[in-house]
Parts: sequence; C-alpha cells; structure tokens
Amino acid sequence: MSEIKTNIIIRGECASVMNQMPEGSVDLIFADPPYNLQLGGELLRPDNSRVDGVEDAWDKFADFAAYDRFTREWLEAAYRVLKPTGSLWVIGSYHNIFRVGATLQDIGFWILNDIVWRKANPMPNFKGTRFTNAHETMIWCAKGEKARYTFNYDAMKALNEGLQMRSDWTLPLCTGQERLKTVDGTKVHPTQKPESLLYRVLLSSSNPGDVVLDPFFGTGTTGAAAKKLGRRFIGIERDETYIHAARARIAQVTPISDMSALETPRKRSEPRIPFGTVVERGLLHPGEVLIDRGGRWSAKVRADGTLITADHKGSIHQVGAAVQGAPTCNGWTFWHMRTGSDAVPIDVLRQKLRAEMMSGMQ
Repeated sequence: MSEIKTNIIIRGECASVMNQMPEGSVDLIFADPPYNLQLGGELLRPDNSRVDGVEDAWDKFADFAAYDRFTREWLEAAYRVLKPTGSLWVIGSYHNIFRVGATLQDIGFWILNDIVWRKANPMPNFKGTRFTNAHETMIWCAKGEKARYTFNYDAMKALNEGLQMRSDWTLPLCTGQERLKTVDGTKVHPTQKPESLLYRVLLSSSNPGDVVLDPFFGTGTTGAAAKKLGRRFIGIERDETYIHAARARIAQVTPISDMSALETPRKRSEPRIPFGTVVERGLLHPGEVLIDRGGRWSAKVRADGTLITADHKGSIHQVGAAVQGAPTCNGWTFWHMRTGSDAVPIDVLRQKLRAEMMSGMQ
C-alpha cells in the first residue's frame, strides 16, 4: 500500500472522502459527529441573556431515520479505512450516542469501553426541568472481537499517578484562551472539545508516528493534539471557516524535538531482570531479610537468587504467594527491604538495573 499524505485537512463530506482513501490506511479514528440535538426555541439564562447553543445546519436532520442513514454511511466508510489493528472513538450525548452505538455494532465494530467524560464545569440546566447534563459519552471500539489493537495501559496508569485508569474522566470544558473566537468574541465552533480530552485519547490508543483520522475535524483539536504527541493526522471538514481556524491553530503548535519523550513502552517490553541478577550485582546480599509492606512475613535471600522461610523456599514470586496462601504473587512489589525506618519495594532495584541497561543501549 502506498504511503498516504498526512498532516492535512481535506475539505469535503466525510464518507465520500474516506471512501476515496486506501483501505486499511489509518491507525486511529476519533469522530465527533453531529449530535442531532433537536433543540426547540432559544434558551435563556435567569438574567434573560441568551445561551449560545448549537443552531448550525450541520446538526439538523429531518428525523431519526435520516440521522441513522447518515451515521451508517460514515461508520461504514470508517470501518473500511481503519487498519485491522486500529480502533475508533466516537463521542456523543444522550441525543445520539445510543443510536450510534447500535449502528457501529451492526457494522461489525467491537465495543471495548464506554468512557464517561464528566465535565468539571458543566452548563447548568437553567429551566430547572431536568438534571444538569454534566457528561458526554465516548465509545471506544476495535474492528472485531478478536482484533489486536493498541492500548497503552502503563501510560494511562502513569498518567493517573500509578492507579489504573478508570472509564470516568473528569476534565473541564474548552474555555479561556483555548476556546477559539472570532474578532467579535463569538465562538468559532459551538462544540469545540478540550485538548486534554484528545491528549488522553491519543496517548491511550496510538503510538508516535501513527496516522490519526478525524472525519469531523472542526477547528482541529485532534490535529493539535496529534502534532503535540508526534502522531500524524488527517482531518476531513466541509466548512471553510472551521478549516481556516484549524490551520492557523495547528500552525502555532510546536512539535516536540525529543521523540524519546513521547515513548510509552509497556512494562512487558522492558528488559527482563531476574532476581538473581540483583543478588549477583551486590544490590542485595545472601542472608539479607526481606519483609512484606506490613512486616507480617519475612524471608531470607539466598545466594542463588531464591528466598527461604521456615516453611517455604523458591522464587520471590513463589514464596510470596506461599506465605499468603495466594495462587500468585508479584514478588517485586510484595517484598520490601529495610532502609532505616522505611520499607522499600525491591522493584526499585530492578528499575535501577533496567535504567542501566537502557542507557547502555542508547
């Protein structure tokens, strides 16, 4: 397959443009389609000022059937252009996301997660007739149940201060200097998404150099985030005003020069360090006593890199599991060494050796 042109914005209808692209040519798709909000009448704040809502023609459809046809058309085109190892994200509100979800399942996409974007600063329900609409939903899916897709689990865990990333994300709306406005102070685009949202999407499910397609490019949030993270982008947009704003915005983004800073390696891809290497390098000595974090259990280090207790002997993992009566155990995080009054996991020694190995390979 010939290399496709990237870091471009193509003016046109999304399904038509995607159907002209090479099959299986993009790694990730982020789609922010029209929500079909079905708004009736103007909305006023308590002070009678008018709420700047979504009134553009691109968000209006004759009925649900028309919206469903539109949704199937662009999703089928997206399925075709996505690599077998790629994935698709689509964002929506209660107005449309359930219809979109059913259609993408009918086409063959396999849902991996639904992510709730909880808005840190949502617009109130001024009429007081419903709950405040404080979230939007993103569906993340692969091309099939058994498809291999990118998920940078360890990067997401690190981004969340060492805790497993959950499916509810609290992020603010696009406001302040990030919000693009015209010379008279009005919003360039009524539904501009925050870059923090796209940053997390791209970091989680793509790698540096990957091709990210946004078929509803708008003012270029996906392109700006892609450029910052060393991804290549293709934007499709039919509104020339949005395209002009997106190009100017993306041109102001300075790409990172140190590509190593963009790497998010999985722990499984890191060099394997046997516990015996820690012992033979003298970072721990035969006869030293290791304890668990709470000091309930202890084990002695042996010269061959195994541990021994009064009742058990074996690897750091086997002995850790045995003393707990557990089926498995990660000995690197379970066992700790005493350093003064503190207990530090022996995994810091493994990371020290890994860092030495990686620096020697550069």
